Amino acid sequence: MVLLDFSMFPLGKGESLGDYVARSIDIIDRSGVNYRCHSMGTTLEAGFDDALSVVKKCFEAMAVDCDRIECSIKIDYRKDRAGRIDGKVAGVEKKLGRTVNKV
Repeated sequence: MVLLDFSMFPLGKGESLGDYVARSIDIIDRSGVNYRCHSMGTTLEAGFDDALSVVKKCFEAMAVDCDRIECSIKIDYRKDRAGRIDGKVAGVEKKLGRTVNKV
């Protein structure tokens, strides 16, 4: 399993890009992949190929009417663990002895 964190947005489309982001979130939501949205992107938890496939679908949907797209991707692979999308935050909360502000 990987945690894949990415942000993708078009350039040259003005100040408000919410419509483009919503289009990607719809694709992610319909994919069945476990995910969490946050203010600067989205984190997916899935197999490597499945996670990249979702990113590719988001890119293809954006490329239909965008001439330039910026995308940043970070991948964290751990062979022996699943459920890390929530587990990593829970681990920090356990060490702190309190909950933290999360999305």
